[in-house]
Amino acid sequence: MGGGALETNCLTNGETESSLHRQFSPAPAALDNSLSDANDAVADHDVPAKRARLQKELTFQDMYQNEGVFDEDDEDDSDWEPFQLHKCVEFEIKKWCCRNCTMINLDCNDCCYICGEHRESKILSHGFFASPLAQDDDLIEVQGDVKRLKDVGSQKPVPNSSTAIGFDERMLLHAEVDKKSPPHPERPDRLQAIAASLSRAGIFPGKCYAIPAREITPEELITVHSLEHIESVEVTTESLSSYFTPDTYANQHSALAARLAAGLCADLASAIVSGRAKNGFALVRPPGHHAGVRQAMGFCLHNNAAVAALAAQAAGARKVLILDWDVHHGNGTQEIFEHNKSVLYISLHRHEDGKFYPGTGAAEEIGSMGAEGYCVNIPWSRGGVGDNDYNFAFQHVVLPIASEFNPDFTIVSAGFDAARGDPLGCCDITPSGYAHMTHMLNTLSGGKLLVILEGGYNLRSISSSATAVIKVLLGESPGCELENSFPSKAGLLTVLEVLKIQMKFWLSLGPIFVNLESQWRMYCFQKKRKQIKKRRRLVVPMWWRWGRKSSFFYFMNGHLHKKSKSLC
Repeated sequence: MGGGALETNCLTNGETESSLHRQFSPAPAALDNSLSDANDAVADHDVPAKRARLQKELTFQDMYQNEGVFDEDDEDDSDWEPFQLHKCVEFEIKKWCCRNCTMINLDCNDCCYICGEHRESKILSHGFFASPLAQDDDLIEVQGDVKRLKDVGSQKPVPNSSTAIGFDERMLLHAEVDKKSPPHPERPDRLQAIAASLSRAGIFPGKCYAIPAREITPEELITVHSLEHIESVEVTTESLSSYFTPDTYANQHSALAARLAAGLCADLASAIVSGRAKNGFALVRPPGHHAGVRQAMGFCLHNNAAVAALAAQAAGARKVLILDWDVHHGNGTQEIFEHNKSVLYISLHRHEDGKFYPGTGAAEEIGSMGAEGYCVNIPWSRGGVGDNDYNFAFQHVVLPIASEFNPDFTIVSAGFDAARGDPLGCCDITPSGYAHMTHMLNTLSGGKLLVILEGGYNLRSISSSATAVIKVLLGESPGCELENSFPSKAGLLTVLEVLKIQMKFWLSLGPIFVNLESQWRMYCFQKKRKQIKKRRRLVVPMWWRWGRKSSFFYFMNGHLHKKSKSLC
């Protein structure tokens, strides 16, 4: 998840999800002082000088908040005419928000300057099948995709169908009451775009079947969250609008939406473990992996993945794997299970030495109180991470550890905000990349796999990625193998760091670390040899030292020495 009233196209530091809705106000003392100084300036004969001094003392913020301070009537305004005001209004800059990525654009542009989506895009009705550049007049619009899903929970399971979907339209009621520009990235449109895509692809309704929705009970929630947390979410039903953190909103319907999301995840987990469904996809919101034992944060109210893990264990699963590929670290999930050896938590996320939200998830965070090694963090050191790095981490860290753990049930906290085009994640995973990761995880737990929607704020990216994942759950091939699946240098170093820490707890990682480290040393050695050869090419012949051109040699040698350093 990520967040907030964005002023740029991505968030890359610790202010990411908590930078919403900042409001500034001048200090009362500063305001009083500025007003009193302004009154003195009016009475003084040297008004211009004092006014200049006053403007110098005040900050720009104070000046903005107190526009009338400098409106003294010391100038002749008899030539002012009302039509001048109308001329100013004509130059007001008009803007519009992109339906796809929520970024603000100037009215003169028809396509978003960030994602390229047309301002009249029909992505909410056509899903990712909608053209990003036109209004899709050639497509027959699917009317009421969400409305068609209202009664889908009551349908009988489709014969030979193995994939269950968890969805309820009441989760769309969870929305920010105070509409801002740009709108909050965690918005109902996210589910609508995915639903439209699945409907157009004939996947749901069609090839998948829905389970009836129910609300999670307080008795089930208390196994994950504290009583104070549960009550704090429920009390939001009494207010039209409220906030847990500056970026985590609630309205009077949010508690219901959170209970439905958690209830659907719990029932999907039970159905898969018991064999009533082979696998499933929880099309739910609000998301959950930032919600900890005692706090709601990062757009999350209840931790859906944690609820599903405990429901799976109640249904008979002894060991549960939670794989979190959301671009943000699931600090809430880690907190809930950091002392639990029956739940293995693995997270791949942007970290950047704690500068990326929420700041947790360093490789050194491995679990505690006897559960060391059952928390595995793969913290990317930069943005722009794509398919190759994720595939490399899966092959060398995720799958070896997961195979050694041998889970009975696998949960994916599937945030799609690491997808290409996401305004918060700023990474580069493609739908094909997500499909391949799902295919690899499908080999674990006998195929008992539950994918739970977390973040993802580019509608085109989230709908195409979710559709690709569900196709794999239905048994379709993920497509061709990823080409040139060599990691970046930063990705390789991150994997080596994780292997060095985790191989103390997982025996299968030792040989992998030795092999990769030797390859890395060989690479560094060869690179150093190439640099030395470049330097030798610049060395002047030795006999110049004692010849008639010795002074020229020393001049050239110093010059070339500096040049060789710059090439290193």
